[in-house]
Amino acid sequence: MPPSTSPSASREFFAGAGFLGRGLKLWVTSPRLMLLGALPAFIVGIAYLAGIVVLLINLEAIAVAISPFASSWGEPWRTGMRVVAAAAVTAAGILLLAYTFVAVTLVVGDPFYERIWRAVETNLGDAPVETPRGLLRSVVDALKLVGLAVLGALVLLLCGLIPGLGQLLALVLGALFGGWILCLELTGFAFDARGFTLKQRRRMLRARRPRSLGFGVLTYLLFLIPGAAVIVMPAAAAGAAMLSRDLLASKRAAD
Repeated sequence: MPPSTSPSASREFFAGAGFLGRGLKLWVTSPRLMLLGALPAFIVGIAYLAGIVVLLINLEAIAVAISPFASSWGEPWRTGMRVVAAAAVTAAGILLLAYTFVAVTLVVGDPFYERIWRAVETNLGDAPVETPRGLLRSVVDALKLVGLAVLGALVLLLCGLIPGLGQLLALVLGALFGGWILCLELTGFAFDARGFTLKQRRRMLRARRPRSLGFGVLTYLLFLIPGAAVIVMPAAAAGAAMLSRDLLASKRAAD
C-alpha cells in the first residue's frame, strides 16, 4: 500500500494556527483597517474587565454556594474543596467570558469586522456577493451558540469539581471547546455571505477539525492574556476569513 498523503492531525492543527498568524500580519500591512477592528474590542474589553473584577471579588462566596456539602467537613478537606470549587468556577467563567466577548464584540463592531472580512476576501480574489441574512436567522444562530457555550461551561464546572486532575482536565477541555466555539463564531461572515447555514458551517469545520481547532484554540489562549484581545480580535476576524476560504476550497476539491 502506498503511504498516506493525508497530513497528520498535529500538522493540521499548526496549519490552522497559522491562519491567525497571517491575520496578525495585517497589523503591519493594513494598520488603519486593523485599528478600526481594535476599537470595539477595546470598548467591550473595558466592560469585561469590570465583570472579571466582580467575579474575583465574589469567587469565594460562589465557591461556598456551589459546594454546600463541604460545610460539615473538617479541615483541611473543607478548604481544599472550596479551592477546587473556585478553580472550577474560574475555568467555566473563562470559557463564557472568552466566547461572549467575541459574540458581543462582533455585534458592537459588526461594520468594522465586516469591512476587515471584505478587505481580505477582495485581496484574495473572487469575493462573494453578500447574501442578505434575516434577523430571525441571526438571532436563532446566536442563541444556539450561546446555549452550546453555556452547556460546555456547566460540563467544565462539573469536571473541575473532581479532586486531583479535575482542574487540569477542565482547563484542557475549556481550551478545546472554547476554541471550537470561537472558530464557529468568527467564520460566520464568510459562510453566511455564501448562503451556508450554521449547521452546514459546523459540518464543514468538523470535516477539518484539527485545522479548525488550531485556529480557534490559539485565538482562545491569546484572549486570556490581559489586553491582548484588543490586538487579536481584528486579526482573528481576518484569519477566520482566510481559514473559511481554505475550508471551502477543500470541500470543492473533495466534491
